Amino acid sequence: MISIRHIVKQYAAHRALDDVSMEIEKGTVFGLLGPNGAGKTSLIRIINQITAPDSGEILFNGEPLNQVHVDRIGYLPEERGLYKKMEIGEQILYLARLKGLSRPEALKRAKYWFEKLQIQSWWNKKIEELSKGMQQKAQFVATVIHEPELLILDEPFTGFDPVNAEVIKNEILELNKKGATVIFSTHRMESVEELCDSIALLNLSHKILDGKVKTIRNSYRNGTYVLEYEGDKIPMNGSAPFAILQETGHDGYRQVKLKINEGSKVNDLLHYMLPLAAINKLEEVIPTMNEIFIQKVGSSNA
Repeated sequence: MISIRHIVKQYAAHRALDDVSMEIEKGTVFGLLGPNGAGKTSLIRIINQITAPDSGEILFNGEPLNQVHVDRIGYLPEERGLYKKMEIGEQILYLARLKGLSRPEALKRAKYWFEKLQIQSWWNKKIEELSKGMQQKAQFVATVIHEPELLILDEPFTGFDPVNAEVIKNEILELNKKGATVIFSTHRMESVEELCDSIALLNLSHKILDGKVKTIRNSYRNGTYVLEYEGDKIPMNGSAPFAILQETGHDGYRQVKLKINEGSKVNDLLHYMLPLAAINKLEEVIPTMNEIFIQKVGSSNA
């Protein structure tokens, strides 16, 4: 849906984006990741046509990105932009009209979302009367009310308690199931693993990693496992096909984190252990996106 090709953006002496390219497939949830100052917000602003790149191009469904596409995008910025003194209901209608909806259609959709999120009593309240999390709910309605093809969500869970974060997460997934493509920028790596199909990782204005989440995690597998067993402490000798990294437990029940030696396989581990203990669980430890994020950003900063 979105093709980002060789984008460069310079602010005075600071280069925010340096030859950044990526592809965002239609109907997916795409994670745009990176530490503070990596260039994420600059790229989001270019996609929203708030600013323009110095060079490079972005295609929207194969067409050069232009002002016509703005009404097909819903943008939830990290810094919220609602009018604090304006009543919420009228504000939502006003923003929906700016996206091309008639007032009757905007009113119909607003009532639908207010009922769905159980915020009907807020209609005549002002934004300044709400908590930060409740303001976020109102801004979410303003973002999705025109049923955009592309949703850009920058830290959408900021200010939410766990219950409301779960509500909004489910709404994002539901919109995605109905066909919306989602660009999702966050520092919460657990949300990335739960929501995202693919990601791109930016650091110091460059793209340093991209691909499908599952493929990336599998590429960082390193032969580490957790083994739970009943029996005495494992006797280690030269024939052991693994090295023990960490060991806990006592009184016959033990858990070890181990790394299989290069050239050895899981079957070699089981062949070694079965005569020695009753195995309760053997589970591979695949690096989390948080661990990969730290490793990749750390190495690119070195």
